[in-house]
Amino acid sequence: MVKPLPPLALIAGPTASGKSALALALAEATGGAVINADSAQLYRDLPILSAAPSPAERARAEHLLYGVRDGADPCSAADWAGLAKAEIDRLHAANRLPILVGGTGLYLRTLLDGIAPVPPIDPRIRAEVRAAGVAENFAVLTPLDPCAAARLNPGDTTRIARALEVVRSTGIPLAEYQEQRSGGIGAAIDLRPVILLPPREWLIARCDRRFATMIDEGALAEVETLLARQLDPALPVMRAIGVAELGAHLCGDTDLAHAISAGQVATRRYAKRQYTWFAHQPPADWPRLTVALDDPADALALFGATR
Repeated sequence: MVKPLPPLALIAGPTASGKSALALALAEATGGAVINADSAQLYRDLPILSAAPSPAERARAEHLLYGVRDGADPCSAADWAGLAKAEIDRLHAANRLPILVGGTGLYLRTLLDGIAPVPPIDPRIRAEVRAAGVAENFAVLTPLDPCAAARLNPGDTTRIARALEVVRSTGIPLAEYQEQRSGGIGAAIDLRPVILLPPREWLIARCDRRFATMIDEGALAEVETLLARQLDPALPVMRAIGVAELGAHLCGDTDLAHAISAGQVATRRYAKRQYTWFAHQPPADWPRLTVALDDPADALALFGATR
């Protein structure tokens, strides 16, 4: 008899779509554990601004890979995948359900599909690319890797920089390396995915409300402490949504009302990019939940669980 594959639940979607609440409800219903797949929540510097689970929520179920990395120590998708694999293996050995939750598509793709064998990037080229603006990088990328330029959003700083540094350093487009991925766990697990794509109006209202609530919960002090460390502005933690906007207020460049408004706009734009990615990039047979998830219990049946 063929041994059944171990299960892995995956809850993905844009920020503020209700992923964390659903993951917590599923963990409580099954005795499983929640594994973070959000790049900002991985760092311990911004628990409020990254909307990481609260201490009260973490007391209700085991939460893993939240706040485990210092902001000065950047974590690549490959690094995170290694950490996640270890936690998934541990939970499977204990006959518990791992529940991946997050909105970082690159993390999820790396874990499930594997890692592209991209050679080390020339440090000089990486420094030049990271020092340039997104418009300049996009202009340089277009003739070197026209397929990537056509595929990417012209404002996507991170992915444009990555595509450009790869093609400049190796002479080969990133997509060619990605076709040779290896090390993914997708074929070794019984994946049970759900993508949350609620009505956009509902999502926008939640984004705005949540960012305002973060201010009341201490996000300004959080950003002030981070900025006092004088870290490299190119680090992922320094590019988290809200850091630049609240930092402008802390530096006296704008008042708090404008900083909050700017943070809300940045959050909505980020949610829009995530929404588009999760609507089209994952496999078509992954269930998309398109209703507002006001009560997480309403979606537990998608995983064969009940509260």
